Amino acid sequence: MQLGLIGLGKMGFNMRERLRAAGHEVIGYDRNPDVTDVDGLDGLVKALQAPRVVWVMVPSGAPTRATVEEIGNLLEPGDLVIDGGNSRWTDDTAHAELLNGKGIGYVDCGVSGGVWGRENGYGLMVGGSVENVERAMPIFDALRPEGPRAEGFVHAGEVGAGHYAKMVHNGIEYGLMQAYAEGYELLAAKDLVTDVHGCFNAWTRGTVVRSWLLDLLVKALEEDQDLEAITGYVQDSGEGRWTLEEGIANAVPMPALAASLFARFASRQEDSPAMKAVAALRNQFGGHAVVGVGPTSGTGAVGTGPVPATDAAGATEAGPSSGTGSVS
Repeated sequence: MQLGLIGLGKMGFNMRERLRAAGHEVIGYDRNPDVTDVDGLDGLVKALQAPRVVWVMVPSGAPTRATVEEIGNLLEPGDLVIDGGNSRWTDDTAHAELLNGKGIGYVDCGVSGGVWGRENGYGLMVGGSVENVERAMPIFDALRPEGPRAEGFVHAGEVGAGHYAKMVHNGIEYGLMQAYAEGYELLAAKDLVTDVHGCFNAWTRGTVVRSWLLDLLVKALEEDQDLEAITGYVQDSGEGRWTLEEGIANAVPMPALAASLFARFASRQEDSPAMKAVAALRNQFGGHAVVGVGPTSGTGAVGTGPVPATDAAGATEAGPSSGTGSVS
């Protein structure tokens, strides 16, 4: 089958190679002259035989919207566009309406597999009409992992369902990664455990927590057992936020996802304003020590270590505050 592929980054490039290895003809376009097969979108469309199938694999949001609009102006009735990026599912409706008005079909496809997909195959979640999905099935079958189709591919529903399923998939991924990460930190903090990497490696077979994510953590720890080469700054690409918003909109409790998403936010703060407020409150009601970085309010002391607080009588307080009977 012939396919036009727009976007040859980390995912798109490997997808092109996997499809070609399966015998499909893939004509790719990318702004990077070192990897592109044609000079532009116009050249891509001219190189494809009608009726055409074009897969868009560019960053979500404005880049995808602009690409869909531009390619839609170049294609002809009877052609088909597949958005395989991480678009928000609500964008799919607008894309489909735009293209359907020109007689062009539209399918959304959530793709999971990362940089390992070329070798292992990609998990695919697809939304669109039965006719359009079936038309692209040879491409989907080549991209998905070997084995039963149902174990690597799903036609999740109408337009938008594929990206919605991928969004929830990524929300689950957030929670799983956070759980493994917290377990790693606790094991590393306990002197009793002398082989943290070995613990995770031992969990990769036979245990109820085994998974591909666990395998990847083991691989990361093999290369850097104390993770000293990286910082704890963690970005989020949007799907976790969207999933949590959908949980709120549908009254579905998602405490694990919420905690993992907020943990990512916290990772980007060098000095958390919220935790400063907590320290200040503990000092106010309990007289608990605070860590000063300059003149402290009300004492005039300057320090970089714990600053003793005083109670109402002026006595230094190092334990539970007198008169409250509580420590927080």
